Amino acid sequence: MAEEHRCQTPEGHRLCVNNCGFSGSSATMNLCSNCYGDLCLNQQQQQASTKSTVESSLSAASPPSSLEIESISSSSSTAEKQIPLIQTSTEQKQPPQRPNRCTVCRKRVGLTGFMCRCGTTFCGTHRYPEVHGCSYDFKSAGREEIAKANPLVIAAKLQKI
Repeated sequence: MAEEHRCQTPEGHRLCVNNCGFSGSSATMNLCSNCYGDLCLNQQQQQASTKSTVESSLSAASPPSSLEIESISSSSSTAEKQIPLIQTSTEQKQPPQRPNRCTVCRKRVGLTGFMCRCGTTFCGTHRYPEVHGCSYDFKSAGREEIAKANPLVIAAKLQKI
Protein backbone atom coordinates (compact mmCIF):
# COMPACT_ATOMS: atom_id res chain seq x y z
CA MET A 1 0.00 0.00 0.00
CA ALA A 2 2.80 2.43 0.88
CA GLU A 3 4.68 1.48 -2.28
CA GLU A 4 1.77 2.58 -4.47
CA HIS A 5 1.90 6.10 -3.07
CA ARG A 6 5.63 6.44 -3.72
CA CYS A 7 5.24 5.87 -7.45
CA GLN A 8 2.38 8.31 -7.97
CA THR A 9 2.95 12.04 -8.11
CA PRO A 10 1.01 14.13 -5.60
CA GLU A 11 -2.19 15.80 -6.79
CA GLY A 12 -0.79 19.35 -6.74
CA HIS A 13 2.57 18.63 -8.46
CA ARG A 14 1.84 18.00 -12.12
CA LEU A 15 4.16 19.13 -14.87
CA CYS A 16 2.97 21.59 -17.47
CA VAL A 17 1.35 19.97 -20.51
CA ASN A 18 3.56 22.13 -22.78
CA ASN A 19 6.63 20.35 -21.31
CA CYS A 20 8.29 23.59 -20.28
CA GLY A 21 9.52 22.04 -17.01
CA PHE A 22 7.36 24.00 -14.57
CA SER A 23 4.47 22.62 -12.57
CA GLY A 24 0.88 23.20 -13.62
CA SER A 25 -2.41 22.99 -11.78
CA SER A 26 -5.89 21.80 -12.62
CA ALA A 27 -7.20 25.37 -12.22
CA THR A 28 -5.04 26.44 -15.17
CA MET A 29 -5.79 23.40 -17.34
CA ASN A 30 -2.51 21.72 -16.22
CA LEU A 31 -0.47 24.64 -17.58
CA CYS A 32 2.17 26.63 -15.73
CA SER A 33 1.50 30.31 -15.07
CA ASN A 34 3.59 31.48 -18.04
CA CYS A 35 1.93 29.16 -20.56
CA TYR A 36 -1.53 29.93 -19.14
CA GLY A 37 -0.89 33.66 -19.46
CA ASP A 38 0.21 33.22 -23.07
CA LEU A 39 -2.91 31.15 -23.79
CA CYS A 40 -5.16 33.82 -22.29
CA LEU A 41 -3.48 36.58 -24.30
CA ASN A 42 -3.87 34.60 -27.52
CA GLN A 43 -7.55 34.03 -26.85
CA GLN A 44 -8.12 37.70 -26.05
CA GLN A 45 -6.42 38.68 -29.32
CA GLN A 46 -8.61 36.20 -31.22
CA GLN A 47 -11.74 37.60 -29.59
CA ALA A 48 -10.68 41.15 -30.43
CA SER A 49 -10.07 40.19 -34.05
CA THR A 50 -13.48 38.48 -34.29
CA LYS A 51 -15.13 41.58 -32.81
CA SER A 52 -13.41 43.81 -35.35
CA THR A 53 -14.47 41.53 -38.23
CA VAL A 54 -18.06 41.50 -36.94
CA GLU A 55 -18.09 45.29 -36.63
CA SER A 56 -16.61 45.75 -40.08
CA SER A 57 -19.13 43.34 -41.57
CA LEU A 58 -21.98 45.14 -39.82
CA SER A 59 -20.79 48.52 -41.04
CA ALA A 60 -20.71 47.26 -44.65
CA ALA A 61 -23.62 48.17 -46.94
CA SER A 62 -24.96 44.64 -47.28
CA PRO A 63 -26.19 42.99 -44.09
CA PRO A 64 -24.47 39.69 -43.25
CA SER A 65 -26.40 36.47 -43.57
CA SER A 66 -27.81 34.79 -40.48
CA LEU A 67 -25.45 31.82 -40.94
CA GLU A 68 -22.38 34.07 -40.61
CA ILE A 69 -23.67 35.67 -37.43
CA GLU A 70 -24.51 32.30 -35.85
CA SER A 71 -21.09 30.83 -36.65
CA ILE A 72 -19.24 33.83 -35.22
CA SER A 73 -21.36 33.94 -32.05
CA SER A 74 -21.05 30.19 -31.46
CA SER A 75 -17.25 30.26 -31.80
CA SER A 76 -16.91 33.18 -29.39
CA SER A 77 -19.30 31.61 -26.84
CA THR A 78 -17.29 28.37 -26.74
CA ALA A 79 -14.06 30.31 -26.20
CA GLU A 80 -15.62 32.22 -23.31
CA LYS A 81 -16.76 29.00 -21.62
CA GLN A 82 -13.29 27.47 -21.66
CA ILE A 83 -11.25 30.17 -19.90
CA PRO A 84 -12.47 33.21 -17.90
CA LEU A 85 -11.27 36.60 -19.07
CA ILE A 86 -8.42 38.30 -17.22
CA GLN A 87 -8.17 42.09 -17.03
CA THR A 88 -5.05 43.56 -18.55
CA SER A 89 -2.90 46.14 -16.80
CA THR A 90 -3.73 48.80 -19.43
CA GLU A 91 -7.39 48.85 -18.35
CA GLN A 92 -6.57 49.59 -14.72
CA LYS A 93 -6.70 53.21 -13.63
CA GLN A 94 -3.52 54.88 -12.51
CA PRO A 95 -3.58 56.72 -9.16
CA PRO A 96 -3.70 60.51 -9.39
CA GLN A 97 -0.24 62.04 -9.50
CA ARG A 98 0.81 64.19 -6.54
CA PRO A 99 2.03 67.69 -7.25
CA ASN A 100 5.80 67.83 -6.84
CA ARG A 101 6.10 71.51 -5.85
CA CYS A 102 5.46 73.41 -2.64
CA THR A 103 2.23 75.41 -2.85
CA VAL A 104 3.73 78.47 -1.13
CA CYS A 105 7.26 78.84 -2.55
CA ARG A 106 6.94 76.57 -5.64
CA LYS A 107 10.11 74.70 -4.61
CA ARG A 108 10.45 71.20 -6.06
CA VAL A 109 9.84 68.69 -3.29
CA GLY A 110 9.83 65.34 -5.10
CA LEU A 111 9.36 62.45 -2.67
CA THR A 112 10.12 64.56 0.41
CA GLY A 113 6.98 66.69 0.11
CA PHE A 114 4.59 66.88 3.06
CA MET A 115 0.86 66.45 2.49
CA CYS A 116 -1.14 68.68 4.84
CA ARG A 117 -4.66 67.87 6.05
CA CYS A 118 -5.93 70.73 3.91
CA GLY A 119 -4.92 68.63 0.87
CA THR A 120 -1.91 70.52 -0.48
CA THR A 121 1.80 69.65 -0.68
CA PHE A 122 4.48 71.69 1.07
CA CYS A 123 8.26 71.72 1.49
CA GLY A 124 10.02 71.21 4.82
CA THR A 125 9.87 74.93 5.63
CA HIS A 126 6.14 75.43 4.96
CA ARG A 127 4.85 72.09 6.29
CA TYR A 128 3.54 73.50 9.57
CA PRO A 129 -0.05 74.85 9.56
CA GLU A 130 0.97 78.13 11.21
CA VAL A 131 3.51 78.89 8.48
CA HIS A 132 1.35 78.26 5.41
CA GLY A 133 -1.94 79.57 6.83
CA CYS A 134 -3.79 76.25 6.81
CA SER A 135 -7.55 76.38 6.25
CA TYR A 136 -8.17 73.04 8.00
CA ASP A 137 -10.09 73.31 11.28
CA PHE A 138 -8.07 71.21 13.72
CA LYS A 139 -10.27 72.03 16.73
CA SER A 140 -13.51 70.70 15.26
CA ALA A 141 -11.72 67.63 13.88
CA GLY A 142 -10.28 66.92 17.32
CA ARG A 143 -13.65 67.34 18.98
CA GLU A 144 -15.25 64.92 16.51
CA GLU A 145 -12.53 62.29 17.12
CA ILE A 146 -12.96 62.60 20.90
CA ALA A 147 -16.74 62.30 20.55
CA LYS A 148 -16.40 59.17 18.43
CA ALA A 149 -13.83 57.58 20.75
CA ASN A 150 -15.81 58.32 23.93
CA PRO A 151 -19.52 57.68 23.40
CA LEU A 152 -21.93 59.03 25.98
CA VAL A 153 -22.81 56.37 28.55
CA ILE A 154 -26.21 56.71 30.18
CA ALA A 155 -27.21 54.18 32.79
CA ALA A 156 -30.76 52.88 32.92
CA LYS A 157 -32.79 54.45 35.71
CA LEU A 158 -33.70 52.26 38.62
CA GLN A 159 -37.33 51.95 39.50
CA LYS A 160 -38.19 52.73 43.09
CA ILE A 161 -40.12 50.09 45.02
